[in-house]
Amino acid sequence: MLPFTALMHVVLLRPVPGNERFGLGPFFRIEPLGMEYIASALEAAGHTAAIADLRFSRPLEHHLRSTRRPVGLIGIAAMHALETDDVMALARRVRQLAPGVPIVIGGHTAAAYPRPFLLDPVDAVILDDGERAMPRIADAIDAGWPLRDVPGLTIREASGEVVTTPADSASFELDAVPMPARHLVAQWRRQYACLAHRPAWLIETARGCPFRCSFCSIWQLHARSVRERSIESVCRDFAGAGDHVFVADDLFWHHPPRSLALANELRRRGIRKRWILVQSRVDLVARSAELLEAWRPIAQDFDIFFGLEAATNEGLNGLQKDATVDQTGEGVEVARSLRYGVTGNFVIDPAWREADFENLWTFVERYGLFQAGFTILTPLPGTAYYEDMRSRLQSRPWAHFDMHHLLWEPALGPERFFELYCETWRRSVLNLKGRKSVWRWLREVDPRNMLFLLRALRRTQRMMSPEHYISEYGPEAVLSGMDPAPRRS
Repeated sequence: MLPFTALMHVVLLRPVPGNERFGLGPFFRIEPLGMEYIASALEAAGHTAAIADLRFSRPLEHHLRSTRRPVGLIGIAAMHALETDDVMALARRVRQLAPGVPIVIGGHTAAAYPRPFLLDPVDAVILDDGERAMPRIADAIDAGWPLRDVPGLTIREASGEVVTTPADSASFELDAVPMPARHLVAQWRRQYACLAHRPAWLIETARGCPFRCSFCSIWQLHARSVRERSIESVCRDFAGAGDHVFVADDLFWHHPPRSLALANELRRRGIRKRWILVQSRVDLVARSAELLEAWRPIAQDFDIFFGLEAATNEGLNGLQKDATVDQTGEGVEVARSLRYGVTGNFVIDPAWREADFENLWTFVERYGLFQAGFTILTPLPGTAYYEDMRSRLQSRPWAHFDMHHLLWEPALGPERFFELYCETWRRSVLNLKGRKSVWRWLREVDPRNMLFLLRALRRTQRMMSPEHYISEYGPEAVLSGMDPAPRRS
């Protein structure tokens, strides 16, 4: 354990993503909860922290030059592969403005696949939980210790050598960190939105997932483990949050006895929200009617986002979903019978033929799954699937890993593939010329959020246009990126 020192000032940066078409991206502007927990951990260790959400805040220069004390450490969040080039561009700007200050990168995609971040000017990538690693890094730098002494990092040293330090063998207890430092993002609270709900609060009650979906890097990063915050901690967080809550758990209701106890305690304390969104699985919900019944009174409106993924058992098996289409129907029926809203996402494989698209359309009609997203099967860095597909991946900018670009030639050819892909989106409620007009959308939203909703809906209309995708598919698009994505060693 490194010796305790105090009062280093740390600045945590949330970059501006250059490409926000990932899934329902225009509808999601969520707070940087992970950075709020890291800031809380730094403060508990005696340091000071500031968060700059550059999506909404003043320019980077302001945050680095107008602090009351010298900046001793800068952390940059890298949450998704599509942000990789943006993160590195930000790191280079930081180095120009703060030449001697160490720069570390953390977040999901950095921990899952650190290699693209191990370039000048980055000093280290965090592989461990950020709440544990950042205070240790701050302590080490303040005390003059080498970063090699901090567990759970991949370090790029001055010589160019890359070193990974052994991870801490002890599991990190989520309750070891106080409540998230939400006061550090309070000035942007009105900007944080989820679907048509604003302002929105992000809450985490558990971390990790025990399943093994081939396209997902979450379970591989956490070794299929799930860690939970205490009921007391979660209740305090719910009590302090506003009326619109998105629960960030990768798999809500995973642990039924604990989930039931949490619901009972929230009800006992009289905690109730206007709207809650959780993420779960259809097979779990299909066998958990009593649990969902216990949770339903906690919000006036309660939505579930399902990873629906495929419309056939063959498709689900190919994705290692460990579920069946019958369970999809059962889960959707249970949720709707208890007055939960149902949304979700399907994965579309570039290997599909026309019959596969037709099967999906039939499935969507059968279960009324019009409030769903459709993303292209994409090998995300940090997954076994990514390694399996490396030989087929073209050298594209990381921004193309947004699940709306093709990374290799589809079986139908790009023109026909995108025609059918856009037709799939046209059958959803996002098509303002289809099932749900803009006026119906506006009738269902708080008048204060109408402008935000209109802007988001306007952006999503591009998903119905094949030309929009084709323009970014050809060889000229491959060569236009700042840094090509996956190069082989």
